[in-house]
Amino acid sequence: MKEIVIAEQRIEPGTFKEINIAIARLPSRTQIQTPIYVYRAKEDGPVLALTAGMHGDEINGMEIVRRMIDQGLHKVSRGTTVCMPIINVYGFLNYSREVPDGKDVNRSFPGSKIGSLASRVAYHLTQEIIPVIDVGIDFHTGGAMRTNYPQVRCMMQEPRNVELAHAFHAPFTIDSPFRPHSLRQTAAKKKKNIIVFEGGESLRMDGFAIQEGINGTLRLMKYLGMIDEAPAPAHENKIVWSSAWIRARTAGLFHPIVEAG
Repeated sequence: MKEIVIAEQRIEPGTFKEINIAIARLPSRTQIQTPIYVYRAKEDGPVLALTAGMHGDEINGMEIVRRMIDQGLHKVSRGTTVCMPIINVYGFLNYSREVPDGKDVNRSFPGSKIGSLASRVAYHLTQEIIPVIDVGIDFHTGGAMRTNYPQVRCMMQEPRNVELAHAFHAPFTIDSPFRPHSLRQTAAKKKKNIIVFEGGESLRMDGFAIQEGINGTLRLMKYLGMIDEAPAPAHENKIVWSSAWIRARTAGLFHPIVEAG
């Protein structure tokens, strides 16, 4: 079995370990730690990362990973799960998408050990998490109080990404090129495949989006051979090759007559 080491801590087969990475302090000198929950089964298998809270106001993704841990769904039969429910603890404490210095963590990769706060958070993911994983799901929510119907975003030109998205089987799969200096792009450069799940809106719990995220994760785990059972899809997976904004022609309040999805 391959060796798995995160933040200088070795993860042995058949063990669960909570690892806290200290990245920076608040102005009050309070140390803020980023928690990582790692479960390694006795049987060998792929290493799957479940990351959320890259943006501190996107709470649906955090709740997906939290429930996976709370319900024991991260305890796979084969392989390893690396769960990070809140990457941007600093933004979460301030109900903010960005870290306190105003920078976006997901535009700061691969990061720097001596850079801005966002860059330091990105650096630890690049150095500690990406090297040990095989695949990952990065959970997000619609930004700026916008609602996103549950969807997976992936680079459709990458066959492995398409396989993972199809196995997840969200209501929609959207072709999404890599954003510069993002987690996905940095992982891809190291031959690691990460897909993005988006559902709901920021600072508001969405039970449907949360459950879709959990069910899709379990389906992907089954596809990877990590578990034996997973919920069957309740809908067709539609492929979206392009998307665009529709701008209002006049000023006023918007009253939709069509539901999301």
